[in-house]
Amino acid sequence: MPRAKRQLDVVLQPVMQSTAMRDLDRIIRKVADKDVIVTFIGESGTGKEVLARRIHDLSPRCGGPFIPINCAAIPEALFESELFGHEKGAFTGATDRARGKVEAAAGGTLFLDEIGEMPVGVQAKLLRFLENRKFMRVGGTTKIAVDIRLITATLRPLEAEVKLGRFRADLFYRIQGISLDVPPLRDRLADLPVLVRQFIATISAMHGTKPPRLTRSAMAALRNYSWPGNVRELRNLVELVCLLRDGKQVRTRDLPVALREAAPMPPTPANLVASPGLEILEVRLDQPLEEIIDLILRAALDLEGGNRSRAARRLGISVRTMQRYASRAPHTH
Repeated sequence: MPRAKRQLDVVLQPVMQSTAMRDLDRIIRKVADKDVIVTFIGESGTGKEVLARRIHDLSPRCGGPFIPINCAAIPEALFESELFGHEKGAFTGATDRARGKVEAAAGGTLFLDEIGEMPVGVQAKLLRFLENRKFMRVGGTTKIAVDIRLITATLRPLEAEVKLGRFRADLFYRIQGISLDVPPLRDRLADLPVLVRQFIATISAMHGTKPPRLTRSAMAALRNYSWPGNVRELRNLVELVCLLRDGKQVRTRDLPVALREAAPMPPTPANLVASPGLEILEVRLDQPLEEIIDLILRAALDLEGGNRSRAARRLGISVRTMQRYASRAPHTH
């Protein structure tokens, strides 16, 4: 679905609400117009390709192509051909000449994701290309010169791979430009609500569904979850609720089991704290529910100097809900 993919690309822009991502973006802006090699280090699904594309878009090369390669997804036997291309007859099945990703990136940016998974033999040829910016297609005899910018990404620092003999030390030192750590989603939860809104808007449009509405408790469950799959996992979750709820409200019980289990437990009557700054309210188990509600409302109003709007915001309810309960609850004070 090329059209759907293009629509999704619109939303895949870095969200910079959290302090960590704002700090990262400041560095990105500083290095974007320099042809220095940048390496992003971070867990899978954190958006390293999105950040690499941001560097490309902010650079003088923005008019050229951005060519990504996932090094972990290419069979070792095909890697050299995928990277540098091949001539007709270079190997069985090579019925035509084919350009590789390096050649396709001419004038633009080549992004090597999970570069630590690149076969050692291909690493040597990449090093040779980076030294003189020339390469030969597989089965070719003519050197081809191209001008590209290289950006790489890795799940873990490459120093460990060098020590284990899985990554060439000379290539490591050659690409050792600027290393940037990309924080996992669990460490930048300030970005989560914006990401959710963007994904809902784009994915609903992509599938032709009505945007669902997440309740406060569902959003609380999302914030309380550890997100091992990071932004990619969040995107998949949003697609799921867009398809299944189709314009309906998304409650905690509508979320997958892992998120339901991560949802914070509702406060118990004997140990109730509505928000930071709201005192613990001592109640009796035989008290009527209306009296307990009244205690909560009055405590919040006292903290906010009688302002109903701020008190409602403190409790995470609407002003209308507060007024409705306030009119029904008995006055115990």
